Amino acid sequence: MRRVSLEDKYRAEGGAVYLSGTQALVRLLLEQQWRDSRAGFNTAGYVSGYRGSPLGGVDFALWQAEALLKTAQIRFEPGLNEELAATMVHGSQQVGAIGGARVDGVFGLWYAKNPGVDRSGDALKHANAAGTAALGGVLAVSGDDPGATSSSIANQCDHAFISASIPVLAPASVAEILDYGLVGYGLSRYAGVWVALKTVADVIESSASILVSAMRTPLVLPSDIERPASGWGMRWPDSRWDQDARLLGQRLPAARAYARANRLDRVVFGAARPRYGIVSAGKAANDVRDALSLLGIDAAAAESLGLALYKVGIVWPLEPLGLREFAEGLDEVFVVEERRAIIETQVKEQAYHWPAARRPCVVGKTDEAGAPLLPEGGVLTPALVAQALGRRLARLGAPAELVQRAAAFGVPASQPPEPELIRSPHFCAGCPHARSTRVPEGSLAMAGIGCHSLRLGMPDAKTMFMVQMGGEGSNWLGAAPFVERGHVFQNLGDGTYTHSGSLAVRAAVAAGARMTFRILYNGAVAMTGGQPAEGALTVGQITHQLRAEGVARIVVVSEEPRRLSGGVAPGIEVFGRDDLERIERELREVPAVTALVYDQLCAIEKRRQRKRGSLVPIAARVFINERVCEGCGDCVEQSQCAALLPVDTAFGRKRRVDQSGCNADLSCLDGFCPSFVTLEGARPRALPAAELELTDVPDPILPPLREAGEIVVTGIGGAGVITVGAIIGMAAHLEGFGCSVLDNTGIARKGGAVSTHIRLAEHPGELHGSRIADAQATLMIGGDLVVSAESATLAKLERGRTRVVLNADAVPTLNQRLDPFAEFDTAPLRQAVVRAVGDDSILALSATVYAERLLGDAIYANLVLLGAAWQRGTLPLSRAAIGRAIELNGNAVATNRRAFDLGRLAAHDPARIDTALAPSTAEHNVLAENLDGRVAQRVAWLTAYHDEAYAQRYAARVATVRAAEAGCGVAGDALSCAVADGYYRLLAIKDEYEVARL
Repeated sequence: MRRVSLEDKYRAEGGAVYLSGTQALVRLLLEQQWRDSRAGFNTAGYVSGYRGSPLGGVDFALWQAEALLKTAQIRFEPGLNEELAATMVHGSQQVGAIGGARVDGVFGLWYAKNPGVDRSGDALKHANAAGTAALGGVLAVSGDDPGATSSSIANQCDHAFISASIPVLAPASVAEILDYGLVGYGLSRYAGVWVALKTVADVIESSASILVSAMRTPLVLPSDIERPASGWGMRWPDSRWDQDARLLGQRLPAARAYARANRLDRVVFGAARPRYGIVSAGKAANDVRDALSLLGIDAAAAESLGLALYKVGIVWPLEPLGLREFAEGLDEVFVVEERRAIIETQVKEQAYHWPAARRPCVVGKTDEAGAPLLPEGGVLTPALVAQALGRRLARLGAPAELVQRAAAFGVPASQPPEPELIRSPHFCAGCPHARSTRVPEGSLAMAGIGCHSLRLGMPDAKTMFMVQMGGEGSNWLGAAPFVERGHVFQNLGDGTYTHSGSLAVRAAVAAGARMTFRILYNGAVAMTGGQPAEGALTVGQITHQLRAEGVARIVVVSEEPRRLSGGVAPGIEVFGRDDLERIERELREVPAVTALVYDQLCAIEKRRQRKRGSLVPIAARVFINERVCEGCGDCVEQSQCAALLPVDTAFGRKRRVDQSGCNADLSCLDGFCPSFVTLEGARPRALPAAELELTDVPDPILPPLREAGEIVVTGIGGAGVITVGAIIGMAAHLEGFGCSVLDNTGIARKGGAVSTHIRLAEHPGELHGSRIADAQATLMIGGDLVVSAESATLAKLERGRTRVVLNADAVPTLNQRLDPFAEFDTAPLRQAVVRAVGDDSILALSATVYAERLLGDAIYANLVLLGAAWQRGTLPLSRAAIGRAIELNGNAVATNRRAFDLGRLAAHDPARIDTALAPSTAEHNVLAENLDGRVAQRVAWLTAYHDEAYAQRYAARVATVRAAEAGCGVAGDALSCAVADGYYRLLAIKDEYEVARL
C-alpha cells in the first residue's frame, strides 16, 4: 500500500497523485511557477473568476492551498462577477507596460461556468485583442453544462470563445487539465492570445489517480513561422486597428502552428493505415473509446476494420496540416462532438479544397443525406455513439455481429418501464427560503438564480419564470404595461444582489415600476457550497444602498431582529419572521419599487458552524408524539421542512421529525398541533450496543479487479454519497490502481438525486472516461431506493454482471413530504431493481435504521452500505486501504470506521444486529389481526394511559355495537372494527389542554 499524504497532490514532483479536476487547476498554477523558476524567470500568478457548477469548487480548492500559493507568488482574488474578474486578469498582463514591475511577468487564470463566459463577452474580446505578456499568459477556464444539470439552460462555451477569437483546448481527463493547461500557457505566451480550457462535469468534477512529473517534455516553438522579436502580445501604445489585424492575421495562425509543433492533435487509437477515421475531442473522445469497447472493437479489431481515432486537442482554430495528413484519402470521417458542431464544420471547410478523389465523406451531426446522426442537444453518451457508429460501419461491410450489437443500443426494453418517482431537489431542513419565498394570497412572485429557485419545482403556482443572473425583475418591466396585474414580488439572493442584481433594482426604480424586491440574505452562496458572497455586504449596508437607489419603502424581516438594531439605514423598520405576510401585504399596495430584506442564515451553513463550534449548539429538539399526531400535514404546510417525514403506523399515516436532518428552524411549531414535544438541551444518541462485537467478522475473498471495477453509488444530495466515492477512490489510489471518481450532483445536492461513478483499472492510462457506460456496472451501492430505481440508473445495470447492495429504508420524495395523502409504495422500486439484476444479486439492509439507532445519525448509512458491499466480496480493495482512506478523509473517523464495520456485520450475521435493536417500542404499533385481539390491546393501552374504568368504558361500547351488529344478521364485523378504531382514537392519548384550546 502506498504511503500517501493529502499534500502529495500539490507537493509531489513525480509519481502518482490523487486529485480532483479543480485541484488539478491549483497544481497547474504551481507547476507553471516551478517551470518558470527552473528557467530562471521571476514570475507570479494571478487568479480571479466567479464560481458556478461545474466549477463551483475552484475557490475552495484555491483557499485550501493558500499557503502554498502564497509561497509561489500566486494571488487569488475572487471577482465580484465574471466580467469584472476577466478584466482583473486582463490587468495582470499590463504589468510590464505600466512600469516598475516587481516580476518578469504574471500568468493569469480566469474561471467561470458557461453563462459567465457569455456575460463576459466584451471583456474577453478586449482582453484577447490587447494580448498577453511574453512571460505572462492567460488561461480562461470554462465549465460547460450541456445537460443543464445545474444551469437554467443547457450551454456550450465554444461559440462564445470563437466570437472573441480565443483558441479553445478541450481536456478529456484530470491528467489533461495539467497537460493541456501547461501547453495553454506556452501557447498564450507564444501567440499572445488568451487560451480557453473547456471543461465539463465529467472532467472537472471527477477525481483520479494520475501520474505527474516535474520534468515534463519541453514545449516546442514552431520552426515554420517567424515570430517578431517583440512578440505578438501586449504592447502600449497599441491602436485597436493594429490589434485586430495582428490577432486575425498573425496570432491565430501562430496558435495553429504552436498546436502543430506540440502535437496537440494526434492519432490515439486504431489502424496504422486506416480507411475509416473518427475525429473527436475532450469528453466526446472518451465517449468514443467507451463506445468502441461496447462494440467489442479492441486494437486488433480496429486494425482489421481499418479504423482509427484522431483526437483533437485544440478544437478551434483546427490545425489543418495534421488533419489533412490523417484524413485525406479515407473513405469517411465521422466527427463525434457534444452539442452544436465545431470541429465538423472546420473539417468540411478544410476538406473542401482537397482533391475530389481523396476527399472523404464527412459526417457528424447529420449523415451525407442530411438525416440526424448524433444529437445537437442533451448529453452525449457512449451508447449513442456506439449506435451511430455501428450504422456507419455497416456501410463498410463491418461484421454482422458488430452491427447487431450496435443496433441493440437503440432498441427499447421489451418490458414497459414502471412510472418512476422523481427525487427532486428541495429546500434543506430549516432552509430560510422555505418561509421567505412564500407569497400572500392573490400575489405572484418571480424566481431567480440561487437556491430559492427550488420554489419553481414545488407545487406552488404563485412563483414563475427564470431569467439570467442579474436580470431578476427586469422581465416584469417589459410585461407590466400589458397586463392587468399591478404588482409582483421578485426573489433575489444576497450573492446575486452583489454580483449584478443591484442594477436590476436601479432599473426598476428608473422605470417607475411597481414591485417588491425580496432580497434573501442567507449569508452564503449556498448553491455552490456555502462560499461567502464577494464584498460581504451586511444587511445594514444593503439597506443604505437601497435607500440611495430611491427605493420607496424598505423593510427588514429577520430571524433575530435584535441583532440588527442600529445597523440599518435610518427609518428602516425591522420585524420578526412572524410579521412576514403582513409586511408583504402592505408592500404590495405601495405604488412604487419597494424592498424586503429577509435575514436568516442558511441552514446548512448553520450546521457547519455548529460542527466547527462557531455557532452555539441546537438548544431544543422537537419530537412528534405519533399517537397524538393526526397526520394532517399542517406542520409541513407551516414550515415546508424536509425533516418532517411521513411515517406509516398501525394507526394510519403520521409525521415524524428526522433528527439527523433537523436544523432546528422550529417553523414546524407555528401550527397549533398538540402532538409536538420540545426537549430543551436534548441530543440525539445511539442505542447502548456496546455488546455488539464488530471485530470478529472474517474477511471475504476479494474479487479480481477486472471483474469489479465499475461501481455506481446512488443516494440523496447531502447524505454522504460523495464521501463514499472519495473513500473508494483514495483506497484504490493507495493500492496503486488507476481510478476515476465522478460525482453527478449539480443542484441535486439539495436533497435531489445524486450518483457517483467509480472506475478502477490496473493503470491510470487504461481509463478513458469517468462515466460508466450502460450495462457496465459491476456493483451498485444503492443509498436511496428511489434514485436506484430511476431509468438512468437501471440502464447501468446488467443481469449476471451487476451486484447490488441496497438500502431498504426508503426516504419519501418531495411530493410525499408535502402531501400527507400521497402514496409511497416502495415495492415497484424494489421490483425494478430485481428485474434489472435478479433477486439473488441483491443484498438489502436497513442501513438508515442501523445508522440512526446504533450510530446516532443517518448520515453514516452509506458507510454501512460500503462495509456490507466489501464484506460481500464485491470490491477489489483491501480493508487496510479503505481504513486508511477513511482516516485521510478526516471527518468523524472513529464513527465512520464503526459504520463500515457495522455494514460488514450486517452482511455476515444480520441476526446479531437485530438482537441489538430488539429493545424497541415498535411492537406498540403492531395491531392484533382480529377484533378480540385489538380490543384487548387497546384496553391495556387505555388502562396505562388513564385507568381501568376508562378502558372498560371503551370495551363496553365496542361490545354493545358488536352485539347489535350480530343481531342484524350481517356477516362479518366491519362496523364493530370501525367503532373499535374510531372510539379508541377519541379516547386515546392527547394533549387535553391544547385540544381544548383548539
